Amino acid sequence: MQANKGSSEYRLLSGLFFKLLPYHVLLLAISAINGIVDSVYASNVIGKSAMTAIGLFSPFNHFLYAASMLFVSGTQMLYGRYLAKDRQNINGLLSVNLVVSGGLAVLSALLMVVAAMTGATRVFISKDPDLQMLNDYIFGQAIGIPALVLGQQLFSFLSLENQRKLTMVASIACLAVNTLFDHLFIVVFRMGTFGLGLSTSISFLVFLGIQASFYIRGKSEWKLSLRGCRWVDAGKIVTLGYPGALSRFVEMFRCLIVNALVLAYIGSDGMSSFAASNSVLAVIWAVPFGMVAVSRMLFSISIGEEDRRSLVTVFRIVLTRGMAMMALIVAALIFLAEPLTQMFYQDPSDPVYRMTVMGFRMLPLCMPLAVISLDFAAYAQTAEKKVLSTVLPVVDGMVGVTLCSLILIPSMKRMSALYLANILNGVICLAVIVISAWIHRKEFPNTFEECLDIPDDIGVGEEDRIDISVTKIEEVMAVSRQITAFCKEHGVDSRRGYFAGLCMEEMAGNVVEHGFKSDDKAHSADIRVVLKGNEIILRIRDNCKGFDPAILYAKATDEEDAGKNVGIKLVYRIAKDVSYQNLLGMNVLTMRI
Repeated sequence: MQANKGSSEYRLLSGLFFKLLPYHVLLLAISAINGIVDSVYASNVIGKSAMTAIGLFSPFNHFLYAASMLFVSGTQMLYGRYLAKDRQNINGLLSVNLVVSGGLAVLSALLMVVAAMTGATRVFISKDPDLQMLNDYIFGQAIGIPALVLGQQLFSFLSLENQRKLTMVASIACLAVNTLFDHLFIVVFRMGTFGLGLSTSISFLVFLGIQASFYIRGKSEWKLSLRGCRWVDAGKIVTLGYPGALSRFVEMFRCLIVNALVLAYIGSDGMSSFAASNSVLAVIWAVPFGMVAVSRMLFSISIGEEDRRSLVTVFRIVLTRGMAMMALIVAALIFLAEPLTQMFYQDPSDPVYRMTVMGFRMLPLCMPLAVISLDFAAYAQTAEKKVLSTVLPVVDGMVGVTLCSLILIPSMKRMSALYLANILNGVICLAVIVISAWIHRKEFPNTFEECLDIPDDIGVGEEDRIDISVTKIEEVMAVSRQITAFCKEHGVDSRRGYFAGLCMEEMAGNVVEHGFKSDDKAHSADIRVVLKGNEIILRIRDNCKGFDPAILYAKATDEEDAGKNVGIKLVYRIAKDVSYQNLLGMNVLTMRI
């Protein structure tokens, strides 16, 4: 048995992190993979002007993603807080999320259509056929914008309800439908860029419909109800969620500036090459953004539980296993630069071919740096570090790349200038993180934990808690002795210390005896004891099959044989509060003595 080393916690959270990651990557990759399919049909069937239209539409995509992520991230943070203390508020939270985000999506779609109909899109490009193709693409895409935004909201809630198989089905169906209709609309019916946008819209409607069926059938734990909308939560969602979306909002303006620089100093070939490389890299960007989505969720729950150690552990997982994954992905992209380019352009002597190859070789280098800055921004958002959660996304989303591009593109007049600007942006973001911690701590941070600079009001220090890992039944007996000794060292009266050890021994024994043996998978129980004020807080977290001990207690109280289930009865009589939650497929039992 290991105490105070966090090894069990690392394994438990790492397993959960990488269990959730594929589903969040898939959510973020849906639009990106659809973009690749669109780009392949655009470049090979319609032509370069279609690729230019796709590139010019990217600021709108950034805006839509930012708006959607504002509601997703803000809702996730409130969910983590309500789950720990006010579960009854979650139905109203889900309802107001869908009403407000759906309303914004409909308004955005209408404004885009009006812009295309009135010629306002001439501010992006004024010459035909590029202008007409952009307008047609907007008309096709606008139909599916509400479905895209609402689908992303439902995806987030379904993940929290452990309905990952349904989200997987919805995602695969979305991709299949987009590919099918791209072929029909572009190759068979020759509908041009309108067909490209329309096929994507239909795929998003399918994506939304499959997920919504879970709620329509009434199988969800959280229910949709207009009457139950907690309108007060709308403001909280925006307040908490805007830092997570800020980077994407300002990226919209960055895209406008960068697109103008590329068209002015390099030409439409540069725009076409950037659109081609970005269409593929957008899929890969789903990995770091997926890490951020999972991290933010776990950060929110940790803060809701006032768990300082888990905050650090989640970040450690990202910086070790997460960064190792990204390094392998970056190496593969650089190696496959030419084959990836040949998906769009086949003539090596064409300037657009060479620009695209260079994009695949340089742009991936900024991804590992982005993993660090994105996760720091997510942590700052959940910890409500107002300055860092605002400054870092703005620097990352616009300031760094824009400033470097304004200097490098006019002087170099090559696409490599833009690619280099993206890499330098990562370095600037790391400097912002370090400087922020340096200013706040009034001393230079030497470790990533010092860069985190966790607020004092989150949880308790190392001296006021004990962490124990249990992997087999023989270790359970020692748990009671350790907890009793820990309480005695901190001046807790012997009676309460004894009861605390007894309660945890009983519950840990149940987990090991029943949960560990429920399947052939490797399991561990992460035990934490916290002294906060005059309260002893006992928590046990495991990755076994979900089971609420309150069910066993209710059954035990109804049994005629008073000698059965004595342990569970004793725990409920001793503890002033016993609460169970299944968080993202992880059992969390908390007892307060």
